[in-house]
Amino acid sequence: MTFLFRFVFLMWLVYSVESFLGINLSHYGIFPRTAQGLVGIFTAPLIHGNSVHIISNTIPLMFLGWTLFFFYENIAKQVFLICYFLTNILVWVFARPSLHIGASGIVYGIAFFLIFYGIFKKDFKSLAISAIIIFFYGGLVYGLFPNQPGISWESHLIGAIVGGYAAMNFARSKAKRIV
Repeated sequence: MTFLFRFVFLMWLVYSVESFLGINLSHYGIFPRTAQGLVGIFTAPLIHGNSVHIISNTIPLMFLGWTLFFFYENIAKQVFLICYFLTNILVWVFARPSLHIGASGIVYGIAFFLIFYGIFKKDFKSLAISAIIIFFYGGLVYGLFPNQPGISWESHLIGAIVGGYAAMNFARSKAKRIV
């Protein structure tokens, strides 16, 4: 859990420094298929355009991240890092040529991991968590499509795919160890 809180603290620290100093760090976001944009694989989730942007990432990240780290402590850090790095790498490879910033790819990755892990694992606890996430965050599906200018729907879609992929692989690997 400390890992999650440190990440959110770092997001807010970067945003606060950016606001306090009056600088814009968005050029450290992901700009697909460019050498300059490679740094964004590491930095883009820490950079947010405004207070609404960072708050709209913080609240679901805290809830979904807490759920991930509380219920799946043994794999939570791996899932988080897969959602962080694989999502950003794939955004760099496949997204439209535009700056992509913010932690929403991670939010979508964790949400879809939590949803699909229950479906793939098929135990009561995981299915209950899936149902709760669908109930509270089912509206995330609308963010998978290009419906708002200036929003990286590609990060959302790729994060969702990565989260589903991680859920399938972790559920499979756990099933193999039991058998």
